[in-house]
Amino acid sequence: MAQPLVGIIMGSTSDWPTMEHAAKTLESLEVPWEAEVVSAHRTPDKLYSYAESARGRGLKCVIAGAGGAAHLPGMTAAITDLPVLGVPVESKALKGMDSLLSIVQMPGGIPTATFAIGKAGAINAALFAAAMLGGEDPALLERLQAFRKNQTDTVKAAELPPLS
Repeated sequence: MAQPLVGIIMGSTSDWPTMEHAAKTLESLEVPWEAEVVSAHRTPDKLYSYAESARGRGLKCVIAGAGGAAHLPGMTAAITDLPVLGVPVESKALKGMDSLLSIVQMPGGIPTATFAIGKAGAINAALFAAAMLGGEDPALLERLQAFRKNQTDTVKAAELPPLS
């Protein structure tokens, strides 16, 4: 298996149904990734160890998904100098708005990219990671361009059904 370039972390296994979309997108683009449950609140030592060692382990960026208070992306960004891509996971109480606001409102000096709530955010975080990596990997850039062209072609070929 190739050395992972993208780390995918989440606060609990209940976040995987959202975050697996990032993994599937990276997989489709042949970007090596790893995934772990790393809770900012329940396993702070594991978070610190993961974020501190990320660059040395060959990661180029971290996609961090979290719901509710959603401290994982920001805390990861506070520890590592790698780009951190935050994915707000939909919460039961506030439908992910709490997660979104927790991630997007980072103080100046601790950059944390923030994507849409849920599946779309996870997919876009993976595509953003691939775009960053594509600057150093022409083959990956070609795969990303083919992905985007396929999306365009699919929309152009779409036909509406006849009126019923």
